Amino acid sequence: MSPTGEFRTSGDFRPPAWLTNRHAQSVFPSLPFRRPGVERRCRELIRASRPLLLDCGDGVRLLAHETTQQGVGRAPAKRLAVLLHGWEGSAQSLYVLSLGQLLLDHDFDVVRLNLRDHGDSHHLNPEIFHSCRIAEVVGAVKRIQALNPERGINLAGFSLGGNFFLRVAARARDAGIDLERVVAVCPVLDPGHTLVRLEGGWALYRKYFVWKWQRSLKKRQLAWPQLYDLGAVQALDNLTDMTDHLVRTYGGYPSLQQYLQGYAITGDVLGSIAHPTRIISADDDPIIPAEDLDRIARPAALTVTRTSFGGHCGFYDARPGGTWIEREVYATFAGA
Repeated sequence: MSPTGEFRTSGDFRPPAWLTNRHAQSVFPSLPFRRPGVERRCRELIRASRPLLLDCGDGVRLLAHETTQQGVGRAPAKRLAVLLHGWEGSAQSLYVLSLGQLLLDHDFDVVRLNLRDHGDSHHLNPEIFHSCRIAEVVGAVKRIQALNPERGINLAGFSLGGNFFLRVAARARDAGIDLERVVAVCPVLDPGHTLVRLEGGWALYRKYFVWKWQRSLKKRQLAWPQLYDLGAVQALDNLTDMTDHLVRTYGGYPSLQQYLQGYAITGDVLGSIAHPTRIISADDDPIIPAEDLDRIARPAALTVTRTSFGGHCGFYDARPGGTWIEREVYATFAGA
């Protein structure tokens, strides 16, 4: 921290020796036993939060949760941060709450956005979620900007949320969206490579995501019983077959490969980014191959930080309060 108490970007994450393992970094910050402590620390953010139903265009609605400086008894904010969780996370994920509280403490208004079919939003839209639905996330950010015309808009996304927000950044200029800064933490780069990692790596990751996805599909089935019969996919036990079945049956894609390529951000996809954007990834990420960073476009507005440690969206250094990555996101937004 600087003498004034503000964080400065370091670009280097060094955990204590007992936390250098990539799986420990990936899993520990989100373990359920941490929730009571994180929610106590974030009680101001949670208590002052109000639901925000966003009209994203084409009849699509996404659910967000907004906490403002005025809502906690302070002067109106000049800046706003929009936070986006990873796949099968939500606006209530620990890393989203913790970052939100840090930004609230530093004079930002905070909007925690849910992707379609994440959080308690399965009833809002008849069509099922898939990761190529970028237009509605662009629409959500554009609507948030329209509701906050006097505030600078900053975006921070984790994993799949980072992938979405990088695609938003690439489309922002054409969509009439003016962004201050964007940070993507361990974003999905090549979904095909990530799927291989999830299926062939530590079985805990595959089992965890299968369990969470099956739980989400049950909510979708209950919300729209007249539209869906998800019995066949609920009988599957791996992510590849589940994805293949759903995108061909309900997503309109002729093949799994075409779908996965549809939200890859390798090649020239990020070449149109014009607002200051930063990717932060770890070389030891067990889910996102760091070498895929060599396959993305590098416009002048985009910077990439690669750390040796950190796992997947972990960056946990056992310091009181938030994590290294949360301090790093804030410092980036603050222009430090």
